[in-house]
Amino acid sequence: MHFVPENLPDRIRHYIDGEFVESVDGSTFDVLDPVSNTTYVQAASGKQADIDRAVAAAKRAFDDGPWPRMKNRERARILNRIADQVEARDAELAELETFDTGLPITQALGQAQRAAENFRFFADLIVAQRDDTYQVPGAQVNYVHRKPVGVAGLITPWNTPFMLESWKLAPALASGCTVALKPAEFTPLSASLWAGIFEEAGLPKGVFNLVNGLGEEAGDALVKHPDVRLISFTGETTTGQTIFTNAAPHLKGLSMELGGKSPAIVFADADLPAAIDSTLFGVFSLNGERCTAGSRILVERSIYDDFVSQYAERAKNIVVGDPHDPKTEVGALVHPEHYAKVMSYVELGKGEGRLVAGGGRPEGLETGNYVAPTVFADVKPDARIFQEEIFGPVVAITPFDTDDEALELANAVKYGLAAYLWTSDLKRAHTFAHGIEAGMVWLNSHNVRDLRTPFGGVKASGLGHEGGYRSLDFYTEQQAVHISLSPVHTPKFGASR
Repeated sequence: MHFVPENLPDRIRHYIDGEFVESVDGSTFDVLDPVSNTTYVQAASGKQADIDRAVAAAKRAFDDGPWPRMKNRERARILNRIADQVEARDAELAELETFDTGLPITQALGQAQRAAENFRFFADLIVAQRDDTYQVPGAQVNYVHRKPVGVAGLITPWNTPFMLESWKLAPALASGCTVALKPAEFTPLSASLWAGIFEEAGLPKGVFNLVNGLGEEAGDALVKHPDVRLISFTGETTTGQTIFTNAAPHLKGLSMELGGKSPAIVFADADLPAAIDSTLFGVFSLNGERCTAGSRILVERSIYDDFVSQYAERAKNIVVGDPHDPKTEVGALVHPEHYAKVMSYVELGKGEGRLVAGGGRPEGLETGNYVAPTVFADVKPDARIFQEEIFGPVVAITPFDTDDEALELANAVKYGLAAYLWTSDLKRAHTFAHGIEAGMVWLNSHNVRDLRTPFGGVKASGLGHEGGYRSLDFYTEQQAVHISLSPVHTPKFGASR
């Protein structure tokens, strides 16, 4: 029986200047749940007029309100109260996120807890923050004065939406910015919960504003709005290119975490059981709908057959099913449109590689957006399933013979978000990692985040980095103030006549 949470809203509305409101023109869009693929609620569909209202509220709160003028400690107290609220409601948040996205409930719970940690981390960071001071003894003192930029536009994706919203909201708010959030139209449910959390925590009215809607309408209007100083976007690369173009006339600050086709490179001297555990989790967790998924596995030829055999057997045993069942490891993909895209790659892969696991809909799951964890071996580097982001539970495995070949294969795609390297050779680990064209590299591990480190990609995987102080740098202006301590020699222009 399909589980439906008891506390679903009757409508998902915008939240502007402290109030839930409908669209100016009254328009809505349908929101589906990914197990039944039926409409469970309608959401207000924002357009230019709604974005104008939200940005005007955010600008008033920035220009005239207390938030940007609070001491860091005062803002940190509110951020910690937000984290308290998220932690207290983590089970409810996970239940709603699972219903809306199809993520397995145990993984959705972990994402809710990560959201709380994001707010705690940036609360701590702004209290500990210090900026540079430089002295020229007896002559000059120069210091950095940091201040929030203004209204930040945040555009978030449909995979792990609540956590990824927190990843942008926490540093933007910590820095003293006010925000307009445009969540993904496939998964607007969890975003609507922020309003109540922020009100309970004491966030001033107008600091947080939310407009639901389609990317080409609400998202486009947000990017083009002249009073939005910054855009932080997580999503697909071609959308990022459009945002880059549309932000150019106003020279907006941009931070964009885009697509990925990340390699996991397994050398013969690796801890094979650990590598198999990690590379399975790295591509099949979160239903494979994760930007940092290790969706290309490159394996040294001497262990290739053994690796493929063990990997395929484990993939066949992955539990696919009801996202609300704690035993489920892979749930339902987010939307029928995305399901169709992933299945088209599965069919394509049958002509580009050797199918060793999965390849279709799991038995016994005749409805819902379910895809069996799918493994293709012997995939050539010019294959589309090797080159293109699939964003689902599909992985391509390719052999290599030498370190140089492995590095060439690792870098042979347009993306450069993450990479995972498995070897017991310390010299090779560091040298190889430095040669990989990726914003982040993990050695003998899957994606385990340290929030202090930069997060972002190179090539087609993004623009700029967030994480730790880099997030605060993005949401603040750093003004240099110069103070002279003694007379300054000044050429006397015009004094010779």
